[in-house]
Amino acid sequence: MGMDGGPRSAVVAGAGIVGLSAAWFLQERGLEVTVVDRTGVAAGASWGNAGWIAPGLAIPLNEPSVLRYGLRAMLNPAAPLRIPLTADPALWSFLARFALNCRWPSWTRAVQANRPLNDEAIEAYQVLTANGVVAPVADAPITAAFETPRQAAGLLRELRRMADAGQPVEHVALEADALREYVPLASRKLTAGVRIDGQRHLDPGGFVHALAESVRARGATFRTFEVADVDARDGEVVVHGRGGAEAKADVAVMATGAWLSRLAARWGVRVPVRAGRGYSFTVPVDRPVPGPIYLPDARVACTPYRGALRVAGTMEFRGPDDPAAPARVAAIAASARPLLDGVRWDERRDLWVGPRPVTPDGRPLIGAVHDRVYVAGGHGMWGLAQGPATGRLLAERITTGKQPEALREFDPLR
Repeated sequence: MGMDGGPRSAVVAGAGIVGLSAAWFLQERGLEVTVVDRTGVAAGASWGNAGWIAPGLAIPLNEPSVLRYGLRAMLNPAAPLRIPLTADPALWSFLARFALNCRWPSWTRAVQANRPLNDEAIEAYQVLTANGVVAPVADAPITAAFETPRQAAGLLRELRRMADAGQPVEHVALEADALREYVPLASRKLTAGVRIDGQRHLDPGGFVHALAESVRARGATFRTFEVADVDARDGEVVVHGRGGAEAKADVAVMATGAWLSRLAARWGVRVPVRAGRGYSFTVPVDRPVPGPIYLPDARVACTPYRGALRVAGTMEFRGPDDPAAPARVAAIAASARPLLDGVRWDERRDLWVGPRPVTPDGRPLIGAVHDRVYVAGGHGMWGLAQGPATGRLLAERITTGKQPEALREFDPLR
């Protein structure tokens, strides 16, 4: 600790967008930082996701309709939501808690809780890119496309509910001709759309690596080992790795994504974090892609990516380290193929699966579990959008000892 009683050093476990954002903003406040990860930068959910900084679409998963959809999806192996019929009691306990939170009061609470992260999302990225993180962030609306105006009305109702809960979203309904201006790839099956304005997108793997380079250039030490435990003793924190490795500092941040519960449970964190795995791949296109495309009924997100199209989808509740299921990639392609023309679906490359850390109540875990040990994770599908804002707020909490009002609803010990 420093002479003023504040911490002077930190170990951050996890080199994804959340952990590295915490590291960067802790450095901004004068701390020496060590970053530990079991495999390296962007190895979890950060590399292959859709790359959206989309606070306007950070809609909590625990809508009542999701519960009904999930029950139907269990009987359809090609459904975008995949819940394996296994004997895993921890999974079924998680799903039972999720089901209990699929009520409008719980959903509204999650919207209101997440609003500060969404409100600060784009500004936090601007702080990073203005101060040494060399990576492009593109400003473009996200266009949701539908086969019928009736389907589009479903998203419009969702956006109205978001506004009623305190999170207004700037959007415009589109008829077929206007839709094609924003989505030149749209097939004739798509006849209606909703343009969500004020959003951003980026190459997620490229950005997270650039963030890591900035953290390293500011003097951080990076180490590679799997964290087995975090121990606070004798005025310091010791992060223990399997095989005997360790790192010591004044404070520690656990930001290990879908693996968070393994470390956090011994610190009294009872809210479980499960892997909601998403898949993606990249395909060549024959027409321009001016901005991200959202296909809500197929649960597919498409993003311009290195001159091609990154296609992402699926919410699969399996272990974070389970092997990829090729059938999930085929199902994503099959659902999107009739809706987009000029896409060379059979030339798929960069197949990827990543474990998004999901909580049962739609609220991440951000805050203290001990006066020297902190948690940051459980953002679900919105970790990329909310990661820098999370790191900024958590760094304030760690260095001042005062709880930002924005973090109260994310108490890891709730």
